[in-house]
Amino acid sequence: MRRIVVFFIALVVSFHAICAQVEQARTATPSQQVQSPIPLRGTLYRIDYHGRSSYLFGTVHVGQAAFYPLEPQVTKALQRSERLALEVDIRNMAAFQQAILRYGVYPNGQTIEQHLSSDELAQLKSALETAGIPFANVARMKPWMIANVLLVQTMAQRGFPTEQGIEQYFLSVAAQQKKNVVELESADYQLSLFDQLDEHQQQEYLRETMQDIADGSAIDKGIALIDAWSHADSAAMQAALDEMLNDDAVSSRFIERTLLAQRNPRMADRIAAWLDSGKTTFIAVGALHLLGDQGIPNLLRQRGYQVSRLY
Repeated sequence: MRRIVVFFIALVVSFHAICAQVEQARTATPSQQVQSPIPLRGTLYRIDYHGRSSYLFGTVHVGQAAFYPLEPQVTKALQRSERLALEVDIRNMAAFQQAILRYGVYPNGQTIEQHLSSDELAQLKSALETAGIPFANVARMKPWMIANVLLVQTMAQRGFPTEQGIEQYFLSVAAQQKKNVVELESADYQLSLFDQLDEHQQQEYLRETMQDIADGSAIDKGIALIDAWSHADSAAMQAALDEMLNDDAVSSRFIERTLLAQRNPRMADRIAAWLDSGKTTFIAVGALHLLGDQGIPNLLRQRGYQVSRLY
């Protein structure tokens, strides 16, 4: 469970940019299949300030064509907003590539083979073979990056590819509506977070990921978590987050301290600046950023904004 939670927290960059390293980037936008009735998905908040309303929506960074279109309450909120805000603009592949080279790849002459034991290397090659990823494609990647490559590919094999993620959908709608797109973070910042893991922690992060994938239970639970998102079941998502935070694994501590506790206040500050500017904004972030006392909605309330959960 602990590693699959990353799909809800983001890192958007690590999923979309890493996939581009493994294979040619696919540019297809999510199919907009008509469903009747269209179910509630994710979670939606309205932020009221000085007579204006902005919106905050919880996403996942993988998806299926069956998720689209999102229900009218969400699409109307986006239509009413002056701009779309995402964690990062996933179309900026040049920024992704630069960040990967800076944080996710060993210097020339080094490979992952020099940083793992023979047993760990054999386990990695087996995991890569199962995922359909040539070892040569990841040989120069650092352990944290290979771990995320494996997760992305495994989820895609189970029917949840990143190119069907919610960000792609919102970007396609924003383009049709000629809306400006702004970023909460940057590719460089998101990938720099993994640089906070030392060599031992990165290796453990990879070992935990391979074990989670090998036993299969984590992916099954992850899909159940996506199902909770697809039915707007915030209680189930909160329960999954609580379970993960009670785990003492390296990846769990990293998620709690870095991917949540470090990022949520920064995101809230950025959103507050947009609200103060007077422009209405539709903000889409990983769903788990919105949960709990330290979630973005509560942090905005502490800053004096009126935040209402619509569902």
